Amino acid sequence: MPYPTDSERDRPWVIRTYAGHSSARRSNELYRRNIAKGQTGLSVAFDLPTQTGYDPDDELARGEVGKVGVPVSHIGDMRALFDGIPMAEANTSMTINAPAMWLLALYVAVADEHGAPRATLAGTTQNDIVKEYLSRGTYVFPPGPSMRLISDMIAWSVPNIPKWNPINVCSYHLQEAGATPAQELAYALSTAIAVLDTVKESGQVPEERFGDVVGRISFFVNAGLRFVEEMCKMRALARLWDEITRDRYGVQNPKQRRLRYGVQVNSLGLTEAQPENNVQRIVLEMLAVTLSRDARARAIQLPAWNEALGLPRPWDQQWALRMQQVLAYETDLLEYEDLFDGSRVVEAKVSELMEGARAEIAKVQEMGGAVEAVETGYMKGQLVSALAERRRRIESGEDVVVGVNRFDTTEPSPLQAEGAAAIETVDPAVEAAAIEAIREWRAQRDAAAVESALGELRDAAKTDANLMEASIACAKAGVTTGEWAGVLREVFGEFRAPTGVSAAVAGGEAAAEIAAVREHVRAAGERIGEKLRILVGKPGLDGHSNGAEQVAVRARDVGFEVVYQGIRLTPSQIVAAAVQEGVHVVGLSVLSGSHLEVVPAVVDGLREAGAGDVPVVVGGIIPPEDAAALRERGVAAVFTPKDYQLTQMMDAIVTLVEQAHP
Repeated sequence: MPYPTDSERDRPWVIRTYAGHSSARRSNELYRRNIAKGQTGLSVAFDLPTQTGYDPDDELARGEVGKVGVPVSHIGDMRALFDGIPMAEANTSMTINAPAMWLLALYVAVADEHGAPRATLAGTTQNDIVKEYLSRGTYVFPPGPSMRLISDMIAWSVPNIPKWNPINVCSYHLQEAGATPAQELAYALSTAIAVLDTVKESGQVPEERFGDVVGRISFFVNAGLRFVEEMCKMRALARLWDEITRDRYGVQNPKQRRLRYGVQVNSLGLTEAQPENNVQRIVLEMLAVTLSRDARARAIQLPAWNEALGLPRPWDQQWALRMQQVLAYETDLLEYEDLFDGSRVVEAKVSELMEGARAEIAKVQEMGGAVEAVETGYMKGQLVSALAERRRRIESGEDVVVGVNRFDTTEPSPLQAEGAAAIETVDPAVEAAAIEAIREWRAQRDAAAVESALGELRDAAKTDANLMEASIACAKAGVTTGEWAGVLREVFGEFRAPTGVSAAVAGGEAAAEIAAVREHVRAAGERIGEKLRILVGKPGLDGHSNGAEQVAVRARDVGFEVVYQGIRLTPSQIVAAAVQEGVHVVGLSVLSGSHLEVVPAVVDGLREAGAGDVPVVVGGIIPPEDAAALRERGVAAVFTPKDYQLTQMMDAIVTLVEQAHP
């Protein structure tokens, strides 16, 4: 029967699109256009320099400014980003982690200028640093200080901006990094436990207000194509969260224990081959988190069909927005009680997932919790191994990906008839303009006020004082993102997370194929006179290391000696390591769109260092026109997501090494 009996529909979820690029002004235009189209919440994508605490003129920011999101370097950028948007009425999600406190401080400072009462501010800061160490790579500080920043934000937000979710615990990126459903549940909940324990131990929140803290914890999840299993996963997450918050933390109010979550469906599962198939993938994945009323998402953002090709255009984002609106407003989905109550099939699957998650949570807790499981490399190793197994199933054809490893005959796509114009491109002048603008900003502000605010932040960081007010003072004084993060780097230090490659259990294809390539590697090394060595590098700020890690694991499996130092390296650091280790080939992984800047810098650096004969190969989301440009600049080979057979890729790389040593 319709729910409730007066036929009133369940309210639709918050409808978002994840957006931002080039500059604050251009992103503001995009936001206002999307709001006019019926979007009911904003989801801000920040560029990689902003996410990792650098200003546009920093060496590490080269080629990254405005590529995968909007650069926000100071309060002036935040003003431009929300110009004309009523902040007292907006529901804003910000995908920001290591500098989450800083971006929230900028947001609050601009809201103060708008005259928006702080108590009206609604939205979410992602702020899950544990998953950054495991999957996404935009961490800055060591785990201890990072957890302190999160705790300070939560303790400050609950009384000051009570409608704000100060953390969004993310299982989304765990799934993209390889997590099974049980691992995804376990590691996300282990992170939430670590956060709540840290807040409790800080002593900043009175015991009687701890339920309010729990009530503002939200989750951000992934929905893949196994949408029945994904729906069951969400029901399991809701029950486990209720169980943990009741039994571990003694929260009595059921409303505070209720699972509150938002969703982006699986972006890395979208395919470059036959990308039109991504439309039905996105719709099916959306069903996983909407069909079950008792575990329905309260906010959803969908990728566009062409995100495996590059940055979506406004029209592509509109298409993704309309998918949500058709489901919410044209169908009868919201008129009924939960469709799966009493289903023995669903209940059995939910119970199985809960049992598996409880066992893995217990294992993590025995190690001392999520932070310790990060520092030892346990969780990262588990994810790399699980992703290797998933790749094995795809490469062997055991898991079918339509248009990739099966049903791959195709007609030319009219959606791609425009070639490079089928995706949004960021004008190279954007970075130069941002560099000029931030230098002008520094020159025009009150330098004494900036130094005073930074000094107070530095002093507070050396104590156990809450850092939110000092950060807001920095925002209002005109401090930049790089300066705020730089002060905390001085006090807290930086961190390099374990890569998980050495701990990963190999998941190969057919033994005969790997054995054949291993023999090719051995024979080539014997002819050259030494074991073949490959350096796998991640230049720039792109922290999505899943592909690089899988390449490193497969290279190890076929007999290469692998040099992999993790993420966030400058081209000069990669060149120095390649020369020092005497590698025979350099493999670079770039997913952020900065390949035309950072890859030639490595090629040129090798040439200048006398190692110009070392072939450089590149993998990533690289349009055909850019691939041609890279080859013209001296790159030996370009691999994109359609080149999913890693063992064949290794064989091709060995041939390139042989050609470099005639």
